[in-house]
Amino acid sequence: MTTFRTPADAAEARAIQDTLRVRVVLDEPGPPPGTGRATGVDVAYDEERDVVVAAAVVLDAATLDVVAETTAVGRVTFPYVPGLLAFREIPTVLAALEALPVDPGLVVCDGYGRAHPRRFGLASHLGVLTGLPVIGVAKNPFTFTYEQPGPRRGDSSPLLDGDEEVGRALRTQDGTKPVYVSVGHRTGLDNACAHTLLLARDFRQPETTRRADALCRQVLREATA
Repeated sequence: MTTFRTPADAAEARAIQDTLRVRVVLDEPGPPPGTGRATGVDVAYDEERDVVVAAAVVLDAATLDVVAETTAVGRVTFPYVPGLLAFREIPTVLAALEALPVDPGLVVCDGYGRAHPRRFGLASHLGVLTGLPVIGVAKNPFTFTYEQPGPRRGDSSPLLDGDEEVGRALRTQDGTKPVYVSVGHRTGLDNACAHTLLLARDFRQPETTRRADALCRQVLREATA
């Protein structure tokens, strides 16, 4: 694992992104969907107290049963800057991942990978630091354009920056808003979408994200009570 370095300011953070971006692996397909484990990571903040809680929840990718879960509590050490959210979240997310008693398998972030202005969102940053296959599944399309996918589960359309496809808008349930899937590290886009559909069996968001979101919110309430 590569050591995380907290930048002094936004300019240094962007320089770190530029340095690490060249290490993103884009020519591996990733683990086969529905096999092994899939781990959701998410964070919750108490901005007034500068507290951040990260959760990592490992699911059996075939059954979606919980295999293991961990949390970590940290301090917010970097201000909110659009495009640099990873620097607020990664230290605590790394702590949660490192505490897992099992191999996480594929990691699913509630955020972006290649679908990022610098092509280096949280999912890519986390993948490079850990060496794990990582994908991003976001609730919003950030600054990119797309045509609405068809109305049925599995319909998708390219998420575009000009002519470049940086991810996909993917309909995970009939008639719901799409999610926005992008490659983080060591996984192809087709594979990332297939994983997302299998993990979003009953809801719009992947079960990995739903479980991690609920857990980190619960621990944040307890930590700040």
